[in-house]
Amino acid sequence: MLTKTEKRFTIPFVILVLLELLCGSHPDLAPFHYVTKPAIVTSLIIFFWKESATLSSSIRVLTLLALLFSLLGDVLLMFVDRSPNYFMFGLVAFLLAHVMYILVFLQHRNSQKKFNWTILILDLFGLCLFLFLKDHLGEMLIPVMVYMLVIITMATTSFLRKGKVSNASYYFVVIGAILFMMSDSILAVNKFYGAVPMANVLIMLTYAMAQYFIVFGIKKAS
Repeated sequence: MLTKTEKRFTIPFVILVLLELLCGSHPDLAPFHYVTKPAIVTSLIIFFWKESATLSSSIRVLTLLALLFSLLGDVLLMFVDRSPNYFMFGLVAFLLAHVMYILVFLQHRNSQKKFNWTILILDLFGLCLFLFLKDHLGEMLIPVMVYMLVIITMATTSFLRKGKVSNASYYFVVIGAILFMMSDSILAVNKFYGAVPMANVLIMLTYAMAQYFIVFGIKKAS
């Protein structure tokens, strides 16, 4: 399912993710975290830029914008301990990244796909998560509600590509979208409700794999 070029990229990418998990978990390696974390999406930007020449210019630009906003969000969230404003700015950056992905997925929307039980389950999951967290959000209630609506829309539009792209492209993107929802859900519970065991590892692992699968899925649509 992976081309030789994709396999060659995957090995160093996995190593990079493992290094970030290590640096993000051990205080003695914390300074390296400021390099390894942004390097994950940066590597995907470089890979996609080099390997996406056959895609339409609109899909290519929107995907790169999604990755650039994600990179900005990564950087901003590394400094939340200095000011709570960085979390809000990071939230906005990732919201814009999701909007870009929505626009990418809609490029291959299958108009005949109007309902999917999986989409209903995702919507119910998002609603339940919001109801679970809403009493703990305080002044972040509206921003988090808007963000959750956008990421649910992102996941929903990923399912609407079925039949318009190859199976590999479809399933890679769907897996990535679900992983993105998982990552953001763990982050939200950990921040607003209570500590989640191994939260940093779970958030980063699901996030890195989400970006990987989405980027590879979009690339495979060519």
